[in-house]
This record gives sequence, C-alpha cells and structure tokens, in this order.
Amino acid sequence: MNGRTLDIAVVGGGLAGGLIALAIHRAQPHSRIALIEAGGSFGGNHRWSWFTGDLDPAGEALMAPFPQTVWPEGNIVRFPAHERQLAGEYRSLASPDFDRTLRRLLPQQAIMAGTRVANLSEHGVELETGEKLAARKVIDCRDAVPSEHLTGGWQVFMGRHLRCDSPHGVVRPVIMDATVEQPGAYRFVYVLPLGPQDIFVEDTYYADEPRLDRALLSERIAAYCAAHGWTGETVGEETGVLPVITGGDFAAYRDRLAVPGVVLAGARGGFTHPLTSYTTPIAVANALAIASQAHLAGEELACFVDRRAQDHWRATRFYRMLGKMLFDAAEPERRFKIFERFYRLPEPLIERFYAARSTRLDQLRTLTGKPPVPIPRAIAALLGKGRPLVQG
Repeated sequence: MNGRTLDIAVVGGGLAGGLIALAIHRAQPHSRIALIEAGGSFGGNHRWSWFTGDLDPAGEALMAPFPQTVWPEGNIVRFPAHERQLAGEYRSLASPDFDRTLRRLLPQQAIMAGTRVANLSEHGVELETGEKLAARKVIDCRDAVPSEHLTGGWQVFMGRHLRCDSPHGVVRPVIMDATVEQPGAYRFVYVLPLGPQDIFVEDTYYADEPRLDRALLSERIAAYCAAHGWTGETVGEETGVLPVITGGDFAAYRDRLAVPGVVLAGARGGFTHPLTSYTTPIAVANALAIASQAHLAGEELACFVDRRAQDHWRATRFYRMLGKMLFDAAEPERRFKIFERFYRLPEPLIERFYAARSTRLDQLRTLTGKPPVPIPRAIAALLGKGRPLVQG
C-alpha cells in the first residue's frame, strides 16, 4: 500500500470500526478503504447481542451478512422476588463470525489486521513499522480509554463457552439471573444456549472498581454450571472491564482524545449505552450515518460525527442518571433491587431502554412508584460528583 493514497483509513477493527468500514464500502464500493486493527482478527474476542426490534430495516440489512444465533421464543430474567419470560426475539454475533464476514465482504487490500498504528493525523496513518499511509479521511475507532473527565463505575465480566457432555436443556437466553450471591456489587449470570450441547455462561458485575479476578470468576462460573448439571469441555473464554458512565465533562473528554481533522467514533468517541454497554444498535446507526456522509472532506466529516456524539451524550442523560442511582445511592449488595423493579415494567419499554431509545413517557414510568433506594441517598447521589473513571 506504499505510494498509494487511501480515500478512508479506519483505525480500530472492533464492532464499530468494522461496521463503519463495511457501511462505507457498501455506499461507495469504489472508495479505497483500509480497516487497520492491531489484533490478529477483527472484533477481538467478544460476543455482541441485541433484540430484533433494536434495528431499523437499514440496520438489519447491514447486519444480515453476519451469521447470527437467533432465539425467536423470547428470553428470561430471574430475580429473588420474581422470574419473567419476555417475548422479544434475541440475537447474538460471535467475533470469529464477525471477522470472517468482514474478510469476505471487504476488498482484500482493505484488510489490515495485525497492524499496529503509531500515530494518526488528518493526512494519514503512521504504522509502528515506520510505514506511512496517506489517507484523505481518517476515522479513529480504537478502544475506549479511562478518563478523569468522566465519572461512573465498571462492568466486569467473564464469559465461558461450554460444550456439554449431554444436552443442557436450555431453550431461551437468560438475560439476567440475579438469584446468585451479590458480593459487594450487582452480580448476574447471563446464559445463551448456542446449540443443544453448547452454552455460553457469563458472570457479570456492576462494581465500583475495575478489578477482574480471573480465578474467582472462573470458580463462580464453574459452580453455577455444576449447580445446573452442565459439565463438559471449555471451548473458549472472554473477559472484559467496561466503563459505566454516570456523568462528567464530555466535551473535555473528547477534546483530550481528538486529533484535528480526524473522525473520533466508536466507544472511544462516546458512542455507547452509558448503563447497559449494549453497543450494537448504536454502532449500527452510527456506521450508517457516517457512510451517508462519507463524501465529505475529512474535517467536515469529523465535525459531523462530533455533533452526533454531542447529541448522543445529551440523549443518554437519563441512563447516566440511573447509573448514578445504581452506583452512588444503592448499597452494593442491594443494587439488584433497581433492575428487579425495572423488569416489572412493560416489555416494549424494556426493549427501548436497551436500544437507548426511551421516550419521555418511558422515563417517567421508570421513575414512578416506590424508589428502590432510600430517597436521601438518591438525592445525595444526584447532587454528588461521582467517582472518576480512571484505572489506578
């Protein structure tokens, strides 16, 4: 690629970057594009899930080529006070399938996995090897980073793909099983039946600190599986520590990371659900929006995406407020009460919540009734600054 000028360089081949590259290629098939990823595969080691209603027809079309596991018979949540079956169809995409599909659909010359970037600017990308790639537009979709400009807590998780010795008998996904021990955080187990003998079990915590104890979480997953009679071979594991944003100075956050003339997108650019970390609907919508404006000059496209980021920050204020209630008002062992109450609400409201599309009426309905946290603590939480989102 030396000596050639790219039309667009997308740096970071996770969900957001991969979808942006694919959406641009679909909209402008003759554009010279590169998808640059430090890891050896696109998407890393992750699993993304969403409800079918989260995507509009254009979003469905963008995601259609990716192999998906689909559960049309609904999903289940479990809490100490109640269990509920929800009707919404649920879908999931594994990162190996994401990687294979991108490699098939993007031009061969666009595939640049296993390529580390040293610097980027509005004029192109410099690789760690010293090679320089000129580009008319650069889109930064690298990983999100902790920031003293944001406040909140952390979502810590470990997931395990187990191939059982015999059929596990699970038909529907269990989105939240919060009947488990609550050890100083909101803990729940997430279960996806991937096949008659394949099951994915994830242990998740809404915790004050970004500590991931692999040995402890592994033991707890093993104990959960044993309690349900699931034994077999571990096919794969994944772990993560994600920020749960409750507030902060978003403009200062973006200014700290921004490179003049470079588009700042993906989770790094603030395009996440502040509370749930469900990113697929947001990543899809953003990819389509960027592709629709990919004809703009680099600086104009960067300004367009910056406006979208600011709009997204304003539109998700409600979820950050709930996050403050979760982390700063609720006792850690009783944080499950907030979700336990939430999951008694109408199902369409719940689905709009996960897609970050709650209406004003949804918000009012969510806040109406007996609060799941003491009112004085809730007031103190709303007035407080929150904990800086830094890993120290």
